[in-house]
Amino acid sequence: MIDELLPEPVSAAEVFGTPPAAALLPEEEPLVARAVAKRTREFAAGRWCARRAMAGLGSPPVPILPGPRGEPRWPSGLVGAITHCEGYAAAVVARSTEVLALGIDAEPAKPLPDGVLEAVALPGERAALPQSPYGAPPLPWDRLLFSAKESVYKAWFPMTRRPLEFEDAWLSFDPDHGTFTARLLVPGWRLGDSVLTGFQGRWAVRAGLVMTAVAVPAGQAGRPGPAPGAGAATGATR
Repeated sequence: MIDELLPEPVSAAEVFGTPPAAALLPEEEPLVARAVAKRTREFAAGRWCARRAMAGLGSPPVPILPGPRGEPRWPSGLVGAITHCEGYAAAVVARSTEVLALGIDAEPAKPLPDGVLEAVALPGERAALPQSPYGAPPLPWDRLLFSAKESVYKAWFPMTRRPLEFEDAWLSFDPDHGTFTARLLVPGWRLGDSVLTGFQGRWAVRAGLVMTAVAVPAGQAGRPGPAPGAGAATGATR
């Protein structure tokens, strides 16, 4: 399902439940040696998907170890992202010559717990969320906003090595086309002769999941305009 949201150069793999050969590589095992069983299963499923996605690009299986903020560290020449939630995991990988950054997220298609939306969204973002239902059962737009911000962060941090808080990007959605726009409220990132000041993403609802994805093609840094109320962001931290 996740591959429907990403361009052709991206290799994707996903699994529902526990994959049939989800054994971790020896270098990865200490990372979850003291984790609860649920965390271990999700971690292993994500790494299993990562190696399947890498195999789609002809890359051999290698340990996927975390960086300083928990982000997956990919082999030289690759970029990628991993997501997992209860009963589902996915990974996407691309060559860095074709794609500069990737971010994906999957969440249960249920409303956020009380108080979370206020912690992750700016007042204007909350007011601008679509009011009409989408699909059956209706899409929880608050959960979609949260998921999209997670995808944006996963694309941003490995590329820039700079933090991005929830209130540092203004998101808006197109319900008719399954797309979203993220406009950065912090200084952008220079890519050659252009400056990356935002992201374009896609979303979908499948099998009880909300899924979002961001891909930054090499040589195609976007320049979305300033968000409404830019510069007035306050509030939540990640």
